[in-house]
Amino acid sequence: MVAVVLVGHGSRLPYSREVVEKIAEYVEEMGDFDAVEVGFMELCEPTIQEAVEKAAESGADKIVVVPVFLAHGVHTKRDIPKMLGLEPEWDEEHDHGHDHDHGHHHHHHRNYDPVDVDAEIIYAEPLGADPRIAEIVIDRIKEALEGGKD
Repeated sequence: MVAVVLVGHGSRLPYSREVVEKIAEYVEEMGDFDAVEVGFMELCEPTIQEAVEKAAESGADKIVVVPVFLAHGVHTKRDIPKMLGLEPEWDEEHDHGHDHDHGHHHHHHRNYDPVDVDAEIIYAEPLGADPRIAEIVIDRIKEALEGGKD
């Protein structure tokens, strides 16, 4: 059984949460997964750890965690893996000794206690540069131009 956890940054603005939840609904409708959960880095509930635990409770033996971020950054490279209990492997394999903390402004994350579940956690890449995202950008440009013609 495969479950999915979509990770959003979190915001005090409700729209940020609603966007990630709506994407999760689409994934649930379009995919073939046993459960689709949403978790947030900060400022919103549930936490990443709570979402992963809920996914595990669904009976999943694999949980794919997808950061709903455009690109890698400190959160996707350090913070989220740390919350997933994956940090040591991530640092050794991907960081190559670079100091990603240099000049980083620290957010007030709830906690970094790694999640402890009886399922394999698979950490996916962020959205990245993809022609499908460019299509959305083109749609937004067209919408903005149409809105400006009034």
